[in-house]
Amino acid sequence: MTTTSVHYTWPTELTELRDVVAAFRARHADETTVRALFEASAPLDSRTWQIMSEQLGLAGLIVPEELGGVGAGYEYLAVAMEELGKSLLPSPLLATTTLAIGTLMRVDDSSSVRERLLPALAAGQITGTLAYSAEDGHWDPRRPPPVRATSTSDGWRLDGTVHHVLDGDSADLVLVAADAEKGPSLFAVEGEVPGLVRSPMATLDATRRQARLEFRGVSVTPVGILGTAAITVDAVLTRAAVVLAAEQVGGAQYCLDAAVEYAGIRTQFGRAIGSYQAIKHKCVDMYLDIESARAAVYYAASCLTADAADAVSAASIAKALASEAFTRAATDNIQIHGGIGFTWEHPAHLYFRRATSTRALFGDPRRHNESVAASLLD
Repeated sequence: MTTTSVHYTWPTELTELRDVVAAFRARHADETTVRALFEASAPLDSRTWQIMSEQLGLAGLIVPEELGGVGAGYEYLAVAMEELGKSLLPSPLLATTTLAIGTLMRVDDSSSVRERLLPALAAGQITGTLAYSAEDGHWDPRRPPPVRATSTSDGWRLDGTVHHVLDGDSADLVLVAADAEKGPSLFAVEGEVPGLVRSPMATLDATRRQARLEFRGVSVTPVGILGTAAITVDAVLTRAAVVLAAEQVGGAQYCLDAAVEYAGIRTQFGRAIGSYQAIKHKCVDMYLDIESARAAVYYAASCLTADAADAVSAASIAKALASEAFTRAATDNIQIHGGIGFTWEHPAHLYFRRATSTRALFGDPRRHNESVAASLLD
């Protein structure tokens, strides 16, 4: 296996971005706001999304400047997602940036679709997502997508059902991987169109919206070269795994901070429970897991920016480590909090739900570990 070494120096701009996003999170993503949104099954309000996309520029971080974006690397998006991961704010940012924008940036499109849609996505004028998975929630390039594209005298039409579409019930733009005569191909569905039925799905993590999309003869526009969707989707999911891993690190950090704070104020037998060895060991283990995952995430992000040869393996390592770190931190946070951590009123269980759901999203640790192992044999 050929590898390319990436040397990375942390720019001051990343620290500044982290501080800005942290201030936004403190003001607009508190627990009360988060609970109000998911309990009402409501998408993020337009005002908050406007702040995220227009004022902070988060939606367009990785979009080239000539297409209305910031033109930054994946490290910048990772910093933003890590900081936002410390809250559970329901937001279309992950789906819009990694799935919709990520797909449009990877396609070879000679039409005006890419140039027309990317500026709108980067500015936050529209949100987007990618519909690719079957009922089991997985993408496998060796099997046909669950949607069939048919060419007619009036253009292209889609028939079939896609499950577990992130923000699929509210996205303005849905990019669909469909089986066509030349193989898996990408198509764009814009807005509400006849024949498209969106059904919200009940999932473990109520703070991350997913939907089932049913296509009944929906008129669509081809995006990119027909028959190349498998390569594109694989590349997009690799990048999405890194960005999600950054969010997982943020969630794990919140759990560690919450556990340490509670261990310092909760007393047992006249002593703070944080003074006991068992609690100390749990916190130290969480810290080591998180720091290892954080290092892997930013190395992987820099590999994506540099288009390094080992970017795919680095992405798999980052996602596997971040998934394990978040799962452990969320579990230990509940245990340190004791009985109160299991209650609906306490946020600890919400982070456990997020940790469990993101563990499977874009590939679980076993799949990514197998990918790394296979790459070592090449």
